[in-house]
Amino acid sequence: MTRVTGIGGIFLKAKDPAMLRAWYKKHLGIDVQVWGGAKFRWVDDSGHPTAGTTAWMVGDGESFAPSTASFMVNYRVSDLHGLLAALRDEECGVLEKTEESEYGKFGWVMDPEGNKVELWQPPEGK
Repeated sequence: MTRVTGIGGIFLKAKDPAMLRAWYKKHLGIDVQVWGGAKFRWVDDSGHPTAGTTAWMVGDGESFAPSTASFMVNYRVSDLHGLLAALRDEECGVLEKTEESEYGKFGWVMDPEGNKVELWQPPEGK
């Protein structure tokens, strides 16, 4: 079974999200949008656009719980429910909650250091 197929997003926890977003926009040129983040479009080795994006966002970190880390990585997967079942069989700390929306399917697992890892199966064709 294929497990992780790429990075879907990087999420940063900030004491002052608005200030940190402004810093990244000003100093690193990240096109921060109203929702608090940016989407980086993928390109192939030749620089031509290809399907997929990586999200980047600064927020308050509430969704990172129960982790106390200052970040969370979202990994793209092709079969969320299959991977969650395999991780449970391997006695990993899979969180019971899953979500399905127009943005795809989401599930979470805690790594051995207590970092919450987000697993994302994009909608079909995305």
